[in-house]
Amino acid sequence: MLSLTRHVLGALILLAVLAATPARAQTDVDLQLVLAVDASGSVSMDRFELQQRGYAAAFRNANVLKAIRSGAAGAIAVTMFQWTGPTLHIPVLPWMLIKDEASAAAVADAIEKTQRELFGGGTSISGAIDFARTLLPQSQYRPARRVIDISGDGANTSGRPVEVARDEAVRAGVTINGLPILALDFTLDRYYFDHVIGGPGSFMIPATNYDNFAEAIVKKLIMEIAGTANEQELAATRERPAVVSPGRDTPSTNANGKTRTALRRRSSG
Repeated sequence: MLSLTRHVLGALILLAVLAATPARAQTDVDLQLVLAVDASGSVSMDRFELQQRGYAAAFRNANVLKAIRSGAAGAIAVTMFQWTGPTLHIPVLPWMLIKDEASAAAVADAIEKTQRELFGGGTSISGAIDFARTLLPQSQYRPARRVIDISGDGANTSGRPVEVARDEAVRAGVTINGLPILALDFTLDRYYFDHVIGGPGSFMIPATNYDNFAEAIVKKLIMEIAGTANEQELAATRERPAVVSPGRDTPSTNANGKTRTALRRRSSG
């Protein structure tokens, strides 16, 4: 009886201590961004390194930092992983906060130091979306928006249908943007528009090849941080069909938050 009483008292003391311990404070950010980088068999080491350098250069870009500082919180949180097949995903960058030049440079430096961890195993965009969703709750930051950014040079060829993964993510309040690389398939931008991107403000910016990936990712990051494609980018869609295909959460959008008129503009540009 005495032993039981001691256990009860011990439990009550533990509960009192836990109740008195303040919860870990969360830092507000304008954007929680998951960068999913294609490391499938079609991506040679040269191409992979072009992607890596492109991301690093983007976070050193003054216009990207300006976009980050212009938000309500003046900060974003970023993580990165490599993906190939349905269950092949390797995180290479932990959640990091970007709020000033020093923290942006730290993220760029960390990306440059990452090693390629995957070299094949199929192309499962659906698997990448599913894995990216598991990373979002692991962040200690409290975001105004949550975005998964998928880059790749091929269509979904393994795992469950990409549309199913996309729609589940959208229903959970996550936006999916895309950066298709058209080096192997010049129609991949249309595939990403129809099957990959989704959610309010979703859009994609194709890179015509790996050499101009860095330019595309800078533009894409600025638009992602701002929260939506602007009217100037819509105008660019008419003039440059393979550059920007944005989607918006308006009455004319479909269930995934994508504006079908944007695709018509792209096709008729």
